[in-house]
Amino acid sequence: MDLNSASTVVLQVLTQATSQDTAVLKPAEEQLKQWETQPGFYSVLLNIFTNHTLDINVRWLAVLYFKHGIDRYWRRVAPHALSEEEKSTLRAGLITNFNEPVNQIATQIAVLIAKVARLDCPRQWPELIPTLIESVKVQDDLRQHRALLTFYHVTKTLASKRLAADRKLFYDLASGIYNFACSLWNHHTDTFLQHVSSGNEAAVLSSLERTLLSLKVLRKLTVNGFVEPHKNMEVMGFLHGIFERLKQFLECSRSIGTDNVCRDRLEKTIILFTKVLLDFLDQHPFSFTPLIQRSLEFSVSFVFTEVGEGITFERFIVQCMNLIKMIVKNYAYKPSKNFEDSSPETLEAHKIKMAFFTYPTLTEICRRLVSHYFLLTEEELTMWEEDPEGFTVEETGGDSWKYSLRPCTEVLFIDIFHEYNQTLTPVLLEMMQTLQGPTNVEDMNAVLIKDAVYNAVGLAAYELFDSVDFDQWFKNQLLPELQVIHNRYKPLRRRVIWLIGQWISVKFKSDLRPMLYEAICNLLQDQDLVVRIETATTLKLTVDDFEFRTDQFLPYLETMFTLLFQLLQQVTECDTKMHVLHVLSCVIERVNMQIRPYVGCLVQYLPLLWKQSEEHNMLRCAILTTLIHLVQGLGADSKNLYPFLLPVIQLSTDVSQPPHVYLLEDGLELWLVTLENSPCITPELLRIFQNMSPLLELSSENLRTCFKIINGYIFLSSTEFLQTYAVDLCQSFCELLKEITTEGQVQVLKVVENALKVNPVLSPQMFQPILPCVFKGIIEGERYPVVMSTYLGVMGRVLLQNTSFFSSLLNEMAHKFNQEMDQLLGNMIEMWVDRMDNITQPERRKLSALALLSLLPSDNSVIQDKFCGIINISVEGLHDVMTEDPETGTYKDCMLMSHLEEPKVSEDEEPPTEQDKRKKMLALKDPVHTVSLQQFIYQKLKAQQELLGEQGFQSLMETVDTEIVTQLQEFLQGF
Repeated sequence: MDLNSASTVVLQVLTQATSQDTAVLKPAEEQLKQWETQPGFYSVLLNIFTNHTLDINVRWLAVLYFKHGIDRYWRRVAPHALSEEEKSTLRAGLITNFNEPVNQIATQIAVLIAKVARLDCPRQWPELIPTLIESVKVQDDLRQHRALLTFYHVTKTLASKRLAADRKLFYDLASGIYNFACSLWNHHTDTFLQHVSSGNEAAVLSSLERTLLSLKVLRKLTVNGFVEPHKNMEVMGFLHGIFERLKQFLECSRSIGTDNVCRDRLEKTIILFTKVLLDFLDQHPFSFTPLIQRSLEFSVSFVFTEVGEGITFERFIVQCMNLIKMIVKNYAYKPSKNFEDSSPETLEAHKIKMAFFTYPTLTEICRRLVSHYFLLTEEELTMWEEDPEGFTVEETGGDSWKYSLRPCTEVLFIDIFHEYNQTLTPVLLEMMQTLQGPTNVEDMNAVLIKDAVYNAVGLAAYELFDSVDFDQWFKNQLLPELQVIHNRYKPLRRRVIWLIGQWISVKFKSDLRPMLYEAICNLLQDQDLVVRIETATTLKLTVDDFEFRTDQFLPYLETMFTLLFQLLQQVTECDTKMHVLHVLSCVIERVNMQIRPYVGCLVQYLPLLWKQSEEHNMLRCAILTTLIHLVQGLGADSKNLYPFLLPVIQLSTDVSQPPHVYLLEDGLELWLVTLENSPCITPELLRIFQNMSPLLELSSENLRTCFKIINGYIFLSSTEFLQTYAVDLCQSFCELLKEITTEGQVQVLKVVENALKVNPVLSPQMFQPILPCVFKGIIEGERYPVVMSTYLGVMGRVLLQNTSFFSSLLNEMAHKFNQEMDQLLGNMIEMWVDRMDNITQPERRKLSALALLSLLPSDNSVIQDKFCGIINISVEGLHDVMTEDPETGTYKDCMLMSHLEEPKVSEDEEPPTEQDKRKKMLALKDPVHTVSLQQFIYQKLKAQQELLGEQGFQSLMETVDTEIVTQLQEFLQGF
């Protein structure tokens, strides 16, 4: 590309690419895409975005294209990689002058320089760091700021590299520039503090911005730049200096009020100081040991004493609490049970902690947490009134303790209480003692204090297990609290029902459950929505508990279900609806069939909710989960849901529809459960199987469920299903078998085996294309035992239950192998006998014996030649299936099933699904369960004897080992 003429053309196309008109925009984007691999294109882009006279949007786009180019074409090994000459020119051009006037573009340029540095620094770009160091010293404000911004992005990117060689390079870089970075930061910090006292707002903001950037550089160098940072005087000097600097900056926040333009930057800088400490503690716990004392003193004084009043702010308090938590909980500081086994570093840190956390300090922290930080704030109470659902969702788990004050205080309380429970348990018990009996509803402060103490008792439930007689407390104190219906008492009604939920799995006598269910029924009718939602949560914890008993729950089921359903309709937020649906699902799951009389209203409402939740895929997932439990509870009656259920399954499992990304897993589960509980096939249920082929192509982690669904259809209506879909299914299976793992092959073949078992007439023809590779696998002696076992299972079914098809298959294979049919059959029997031990399932072992015996009687010399092997397998089979009747001393086949045996369903067991019944009916037709192996052997040997005559038969029997013959005679006594 000739630079000048090319610049004009590229500039024109970039201008078109910033257009809002798609007719202009699309061709321009296409053209730029074609130029991406042209030599010289990036030099033109560099010229364009460094030309400050051009339109900002055009320059912005040029920077973005340049950035993408680095990702794709900068590495030497990349296809269409940039030439070394062009890269060299570009590197020089990028750091010629740091004078970009527009902030957003300056940031993008800094990021792309860092991307190049990641690949080229220091080997191909040794001048980068020295240039940056020189540029941050210049007097020109703009250039100094832009160089500092770039310096930060380069340091951040190099610090993130993880390979050992890259780490070594970064260590070298850090030790080389650390001194400079420290003095740079100190210089900008001092400048900032001087400007604050002089009150020049613009100068304050400018110097604060530089302080922040230089501190960001130092953070990366300090945390990632040293293997043993505690041995470096400068590093430890900087870290010790942080506490003084923090105090200075916190003092500044008195003069820089919340409405000041610098306020946001100031808070960011204060938080950055705490991040340096937290990151350093996380990465280098033992190097942090000398800082433990200072960190704890500093954090505790600002968060738990008057020192912080008027200067701390929420995010800072959260960071300080996290620092205390990380020190308290740090595994590096916890000695082993046996003190001698701990390292000296651990013992040193432990000693410092123990010296700090004295009884008065711990007591004060505990009291302040409960009586100050746990109190519901004005803002929270207002939110409770104005947005009750938002209030209930606010308090979610996860990592929220890292950023939000309430979860942070609660997690700190739990960790400190766990670590020092012997000291703190009496303190909390004493707080509980002072709050006996009801609280005056007019005294809001007393209500909130009690709420806070109850919160602490709930959070510390596991630690208080031995110290609190919860059952007595529940009856004498908590239940009466729930009966106070005054509006101002609602914080306590909510807190008490929450508290019971926390203790339910810790310590709660089973006999008290009916009293709790009674209370829950009342609270689900409370006038306050927050109380009702909290009650639903406790109900879920109660029902989900290990000691839940259905019989205790059933008298309340109708009331609870009705009230929960009303709550589901009353709430409007997506998250709350999901939450209530999960509670309903949980109830349905636990009571199973007993739910049937009460679900009518829910069944009518779910289609409406599904329609309304078109934009909310997570809510739809919750509906799918509810439907899964509903179908299981309804059993065969779930057929009445099909008009709604089947379109839902259709949409959730259709990979051409975008929602499948969220809904597929639950949709497949629902599909499977629907089949298992379906009393009979319907045209609509059959039709949704069209979704299966693309799902099998995905071959994702859902394959196992897909195979179960296919089996479900085979059990439900094999003839109709196979006639409609077997051709496509067989094609999908053939594709899968080429590329799938061994375990996957076994799963596919198990489906085929199942089809052969259910429909021995139709299935062999339908899956005909798969059978030759099964036959070939047997003849060639497949080396994986599990695969071989499955091959023999499939072939056993064909041989035993569709002899004519087996003959035609044998004929086809004989042509393929260019062998005589008899010879091939002989090879197959030999391999079967040889690999019988690969089969571990008793059903398949009996099947093998039945299948090979079915070749008798025969005058075929090859079969007679293998007679000994067939008898060996048959006797092995008898050993597997025969059990001795101790009373009569005779043997019987334990696999035989009769219509008369009705399995007893115990209290805890699930009742059989429709599919379980179908499997039972199928087993009653399956030769493995209907033919006595003992009798079958006897008949076949008798027929063989009649065919060959006594003498011929005797000489055939002589080929069998005498020990085997003896065992056979023993099994056949009485015939």
